[in-house]
Amino acid sequence: MNPMNPMNPMNARNAKLPMWRYGLDAGCLGVALFLGALGLADAYGTSAHYLLACLGGIIAGLALAWAHVYFRLRAWQTMALFAGAYLLLGTVLATPREALFGVLPTFESLRVLLAGVVFSWKDMLTVAPPVGSYGGVLIVAFLSTALTGLLAGLAAWRLRAPYWTLLPLLAMFVVGIAFGTRDVPLPVLRGGAFMAVLVGWLAWRRHIGSLVADGFRSLNHPDDDVRSVREGLIRRVGIGAVVLLAASGITAAAAPLISPPTPRQVLRDAVEPPVDLYTYPSPLTNFRKYTKTMAEATLLTVTGLPEGERVRLAALDSYNGMVFNLDPKSGGNFAPVGDSADIRGSGSAAQRAAGELEIGIGDYAGVWLPGGGRLAGVHVADEGREQLARSLFYSDEAETALSSIGLQKGDSYTAQVQFPVRATDAELENADFAQLRMPELANVPPLAAAKSVQYVGSARTALQRARALETALKTGGFLSSGAEGQVPSLSGHGAGRITSLLDAEDPIGDDEQYAVAMALMAREQGMPARVVMGFYPEKYDPAAAVELKGSDAHAWVEIAFESIGWVTFDPTPDDDEQPTPPEQEPRAVPQPQVLQPPPPEQQDAELPPETAPEPQEVQEEEPSFWETWGALVIGTAIGLGSLLLLASPFLLILGLKLRRRRRRAQAGSIGARIAGGWQEVLSQGTDYGIIARGGATRRENAGALAAGFPVLGTLPLELAARADRATFSTGVPGEDEAANYWRDVDDQAAKMGAATSFWRRQRARFSARSLLHEWLAALSARGARAAPGPLGGKPAWRRPGARARTLGKVHAMETKE
Repeated sequence: MNPMNPMNPMNARNAKLPMWRYGLDAGCLGVALFLGALGLADAYGTSAHYLLACLGGIIAGLALAWAHVYFRLRAWQTMALFAGAYLLLGTVLATPREALFGVLPTFESLRVLLAGVVFSWKDMLTVAPPVGSYGGVLIVAFLSTALTGLLAGLAAWRLRAPYWTLLPLLAMFVVGIAFGTRDVPLPVLRGGAFMAVLVGWLAWRRHIGSLVADGFRSLNHPDDDVRSVREGLIRRVGIGAVVLLAASGITAAAAPLISPPTPRQVLRDAVEPPVDLYTYPSPLTNFRKYTKTMAEATLLTVTGLPEGERVRLAALDSYNGMVFNLDPKSGGNFAPVGDSADIRGSGSAAQRAAGELEIGIGDYAGVWLPGGGRLAGVHVADEGREQLARSLFYSDEAETALSSIGLQKGDSYTAQVQFPVRATDAELENADFAQLRMPELANVPPLAAAKSVQYVGSARTALQRARALETALKTGGFLSSGAEGQVPSLSGHGAGRITSLLDAEDPIGDDEQYAVAMALMAREQGMPARVVMGFYPEKYDPAAAVELKGSDAHAWVEIAFESIGWVTFDPTPDDDEQPTPPEQEPRAVPQPQVLQPPPPEQQDAELPPETAPEPQEVQEEEPSFWETWGALVIGTAIGLGSLLLLASPFLLILGLKLRRRRRRAQAGSIGARIAGGWQEVLSQGTDYGIIARGGATRRENAGALAAGFPVLGTLPLELAARADRATFSTGVPGEDEAANYWRDVDDQAAKMGAATSFWRRQRARFSARSLLHEWLAALSARGARAAPGPLGGKPAWRRPGARARTLGKVHAMETKE
């Protein structure tokens, strides 16, 4: 076989196809890739940047694959072009916010592009959807579509079998699932369309392969009649369309029945966002500072606050005996906000009133973002403070947002909020407490449990129990922040301070102590309670800007009710409930000194013991192994599992080839092992594209192999002759002959690999072509054994004398040579 002949399978892959063939292939592959990329739609939201990144990546990848094949580019040239296209097109499609005018590369856009090759995948999982277009998260969509488009094009136009193209197409589909969200966009429609496109394209490629002699056809393939082939194609396409429609209908009907009851898990569920709540102090520690030293300072300016609504800072659900704070273990609930203009929540908006608050920051300083409830979006007014929008973390469970860079005076933003539910007692009367998993409390003063039992008393319903705690604190104490003109009141809400409040005959405190006391008692009674700190004015004016001063800082309690949500309770006494300072006794008039008898001897009075214990030290438990390294172990396991899953087809092929080689080299007699060595030679040639002809002798196949690999010289012919002698000779070969034969087989394989490029060696190593040929040959042989001979009875090759005549022909051929 002439190696320069275009009919040679060695060179068929270098033949150029008509342009319409490239266009049709690219259209089908592009549609399949775009259907896979739609899996990321929910993660990016309705963003035009995302669609442009996906379409641009698909077009760039397929165009580069076409250029590689059409202009016969080398591998390094293709890789250089891919890197250049990534930096040039990526500036426009993946980093438009960092580029100059959205199109020109800048130092920042190039830095994000280069770093995003590694870090954008993590950002995609840790940023709350929709991830937006900041920080290079669009790199995931652009790079994945461009890379899979390049691989799909190369597989379709460079490899013999079109089925290898399925790997990059399915990889893009897997990327859309793994890096998407739990909400699958149009799963049945996308899956059905994806399979229809692939099946139709593969059927068309198979039909074209049967009509065009491109070197990949069998050498024994008959020339089919054009009309019969056309009719067969129409028939197959019709049957395939009916089968696909039926399968899609059955799948759509059965999907609700077979869908799991729990939502599917995606990679973002296993990745914990990098926020450490230990580094952010509780806003409740600044409560006395606001109400006492900054009482007249304007902290916030709010426009659009409806009557009765409140501006929230944070919802606190953890207590350690010293401070009420957010549970540090719930840091995973705080996800980085990607697109601050579209913050998604899991709650029902139907039960909540929506509003828009324009908030300006005055003397308030901190990381906790003031809002009015569940955030739906944040628009930063100052374009110079865009980093504020990009530094937001939000927890939908706590309805709390924080900025990692903190707020400063002069910041302003517009918050789209959904205010908490305002349920009446009639609506709450028959409702039970919600079954929520609250964090464990530590070092709770024992008096909280005792007082909670006393205050709840005979109350039965959930609402009655909660109201009993609220009423007991609200009506049984006095309000004082320790400001000038008020009775002294200690600050803080540690275990000692709460004990002194509950044990006093006339409790004195402010929102900080009363809210914490009620939350602790409610939790002791099994109620899902938390403390919320925020602001609300004495007088509302929804049409004007309201200045919130330090005196407007408040803390209250929220308790979760089933099917209703978090309900507000105010256990703090009213402002007029302040203790009256004791009246001063009149000064005594001095009297003349009169000699008085000595006073009787008295015993020392026994003073009552202190009732307020010292604040207990916080006992912090050492984190367990899984708490420290669990996320890393899970992430590593997912990564290795994904790589193993992707590599499993190649590992399976290598395992089957190794098993086949071991069986050929070790099973049977010495002659059978040498014959198995020749079969190994044919398998090696098949993997390199030189397919053995059916019915040809070993020497004929050896000649084809030598023509395809001139570097082998006469080695294939020598191996064929030695295999013939071992099979048909009357002598019995020795063990050394079999070992030498297999050593020469390995030497031939090494020479074939050395004569080809690295990528071609890898394609041959992981090619399943020889395995498929072997299985097809086994099926054909099984059919031949089952078929009777022309004279009836046994097949011709099994009739008496057939083997003797075959041996005679072989010996005659050897004598003639």
